[in-house]
Amino acid sequence: MPSGIETLDVDEPDRIGADRTGQAGQTGRTDRGGTTLPRQGNSKPPPLLLRAGTNAAVALCLATALVHVLLVFLHVAPPNPLSRQYSRQVDAWVFPLFEQNWRLFAPDPESVNRQISARTMHTTPDGRVHVSGWFDLSGVDNAAVRHDVFPSHTAQNMLRRAWSSYLETHGGDDRPRSERALMMQKYLTDIAADRITDHRDGTFESVQLRVITVPIAAPTEGPGPGPSAAAPKSVETRYLPWWKVTSHGN
Repeated sequence: MPSGIETLDVDEPDRIGADRTGQAGQTGRTDRGGTTLPRQGNSKPPPLLLRAGTNAAVALCLATALVHVLLVFLHVAPPNPLSRQYSRQVDAWVFPLFEQNWRLFAPDPESVNRQISARTMHTTPDGRVHVSGWFDLSGVDNAAVRHDVFPSHTAQNMLRRAWSSYLETHGGDDRPRSERALMMQKYLTDIAADRITDHRDGTFESVQLRVITVPIAAPTEGPGPGPSAAAPKSVETRYLPWWKVTSHGN
C-alpha cells in the first residue's frame, strides 16, 4: 500500500567507506588506496621507557643521599682510619656548604675578644709605595650589630668565622698546607678588600691584616669585682703577611 513516504536506495559501499573514514579520523588518516596511516602529533613515549627513566632518577637520588649522609657522618665522627684515609674527599664534599659542628648543642662561649684590622698598599707607576692606615673591620661589624634588634648574620659571623677557619687551617705560621687553607686565605682577604673598598677611596693591590686578641677575664665568684677575679692574660697582636688582591678602588 502506498504510504506517502518515498524510499531511497542507499549505496552500501559508500556507507562502508564513510565508516572507514570516520574510524580513520580517530586513529589516523587514509590515503587514496584505503590504507590507514598512523596519526601524527600525539605520539606518547612507551610506558616502559618512562618507567625506566623514573626508576633511574629515583635510584640516583637515593645513591646521592646515601653518599651525602656517609660523608657528613665521617666528617662529624671522631677520627678513625676511614675518615683519615678519605679526608680529602670528605672535605671537598662538606666544605663550604655542608659544614657541621656541635656548637648548637654544646656551645663554646668566646674566651677572647678579637679586633681585626686591615691596611692596604698601592704602588704608583713611578715606583713609589703608599701604605694606608689601619681600618677596623671588627668595629664596622660591631657598629652594625649594636642597637639592632635583628642584626644580620653577615655582620655577626662572616669575619669571625673566616678568622676561626683561618686559624684551623694555618696554625701559627701562616703557611697554607691544603687547598682548603688556600681557600680560607683568599676568603679572608676578599672580605677585607671588599669592606675597605666600601668605606674608603683609593686604589690598592695588596692587603695586610692585624689581629689583636684580648682575653676576657673570668667572672668573679661574688657580685662586683673582688680579689677573687682572675687577672686577664697579656694582649696578643698578630700581623699577617701582605697578600696580593685584585686591584680595587678607583
